[in-house]
Amino acid sequence: MTETTAVGADLDVLSERVEKAAALIQRLKEEKQRLERECQELGTRVQETERKLQGQDPGELLGEIHSLRKEQRLWEGERREVASRIESLVKKLERLDA
Repeated sequence: MTETTAVGADLDVLSERVEKAAALIQRLKEEKQRLERECQELGTRVQETERKLQGQDPGELLGEIHSLRKEQRLWEGERREVASRIESLVKKLERLDA
């Protein structure tokens, strides 16, 4: 009877481990499917981007990026200058009100 109980307990432990392994395998399969879909989506995006860039000179694109950055810096400088002028005018108005 003791051997039967021990065998039963061993079978219960084994059954539990098999169920956990099966659940893990199912989660891994689902994760694999999700990753495969994501990989396909990214592959599609890469192909679309390559098509958009096809025939464009990388040097020309870099030049355009540098030009846009320079323009951005100029706009930021102008924005700071305008903000400074507005601040100065507000201070003058505050002094007039006082």
